[in-house]
Amino acid sequence: MVTKFHEFSDGATLAEGLADTVASALRAAIEARGSATIAVSGGSTPKQFFKALSSRDIDWAKVTVTLVDERFVPADSPRSNHLLVAENLLHTAPARFLPLYRKAASAEEAAQLASADVASLPAPLDVVILGMGNDGHTASFFPGGDHLAEALSPEMPRGVITMEAKGAGETRLTLTFSSLQDARLLVLHIEGQSKKDTLEKALAAGPESDMPVRAMFRRAATPVDIFWAP
Repeated sequence: MVTKFHEFSDGATLAEGLADTVASALRAAIEARGSATIAVSGGSTPKQFFKALSSRDIDWAKVTVTLVDERFVPADSPRSNHLLVAENLLHTAPARFLPLYRKAASAEEAAQLASADVASLPAPLDVVILGMGNDGHTASFFPGGDHLAEALSPEMPRGVITMEAKGAGETRLTLTFSSLQDARLLVLHIEGQSKKDTLEKALAAGPESDMPVRAMFRRAATPVDIFWAP
């Protein structure tokens, strides 16, 4: 699958450009289907993008925001992607939010509950914003993850699966490959030279299990738009 590479001078310029692209996609979805969906990632990279997107003129009441992945921690934890999105996007963009974390006896039970809600969303998702670690993970598709093969399998239905891996820290909840790969707009948002170096390795030959982000480049139905700044 051919990827499209968009280079920006710095992170702030990238955030504005990505916000414009995503806002256009969300508006188009609302105009065409009456509502829009977007799944976003956590980490430090998307903060500026969230703030830029929150200022865009969108009918936010018709937008559902969910997460690509989440740690199995309460929503008020500093480690929570839910908190990151709440503080940087939803504070001024009154969209509906569909969390992945649920107060449940186990991560597996939380995944089942979240899967039922994710399955109720129109498919495909309108926008998916992925990140990437220097180990080649995206979403919570970690090298060595206990459920990596299932998460990446095209036979695994849309929904949420748990993941434990050496590099993951807490147990994770992640959308499956099937949930992400056919988004109408599929973006990889990365910054810094080290991430560009990792990207070059991921685009080269090698097993998906070593660098799971390769699954998105090789098998996603939608070409990946890469947004990068130094």
